[in-house]
Amino acid sequence: MFLLGSGGKHFEDELRNMGAEILEAEIKRFPDGEKYVRVMGNGEEATVVSSTFYPQDEKIVELLLLGDALREKGFGKLKLVVPYFAYSRQDRVTKEGEPISVRAVMRALGIYYDELYVFDIHNPETLRFFPGKAVNVSPARVIGEYFRDRLEDGLVLAPDKGALERARAIAEVLGLEYSHFEKRRISPTEVEMHPVDVDVNGKNVLIVDDIISTGGTMVRAAELLRKLGAKKIYVSATHGVFAEGAIERVSGAVDELAVTNTIPTPVSRISIVPELVKLG
Repeated sequence: MFLLGSGGKHFEDELRNMGAEILEAEIKRFPDGEKYVRVMGNGEEATVVSSTFYPQDEKIVELLLLGDALREKGFGKLKLVVPYFAYSRQDRVTKEGEPISVRAVMRALGIYYDELYVFDIHNPETLRFFPGKAVNVSPARVIGEYFRDRLEDGLVLAPDKGALERARAIAEVLGLEYSHFEKRRISPTEVEMHPVDVDVNGKNVLIVDDIISTGGTMVRAAELLRKLGAKKIYVSATHGVFAEGAIERVSGAVDELAVTNTIPTPVSRISIVPELVKLG
């Protein structure tokens, strides 16, 4: 059965419509700001679902409290599904004295949870920090199916070589060609981009990444594709971590911007709930 934290409530209606059993919990805040949780039901196993988008720290503490409450009630096995995992980009030390923040969060959650499932984490290698079973879930199928009717005779592009595997997975769902953009710095303030070994002229193109924050890279890529004769340009990502104005900037440069609902946003049009149900 599923227990939904504050970062998972937006999945509830669709989960119920798909027949998922929901374990009720009371989640509120004391007048001094501290979180209060209470698990209402009983059972042997539970799957806690909560994305840790803003306010990230509050949602992480809530997951710890829910884990403790479930153990206190005698639940024997706990799975944790964190569709968007906060601190995932803080995965290395760049200055002396820094923590590896994603490691700290995973180790803390590992006190209570036996298994961890995340969607398209920034660096899959960091899953080794979780003390139990940890799985990176691909949203390639749901993203690909959403764009299937839009990409006939199209192609899928990654914004850089590091994201090529994501583009490949989605392209395989669609049976399409895929490639990536190559970046070359031509001055301290200017970067040149071009797609590698593909012809975009007259084709519909989907650009995909794990996270969109400011959207600057996507806008530059779209502008280049227009110059190269691309027909329609679509942009997608697993996680819409949009800085202020980013949705408007990207939407104004492309034919459609659609991300998954790991984080609820106005353009979270692609549901990961079919993948969540498999994890329950």
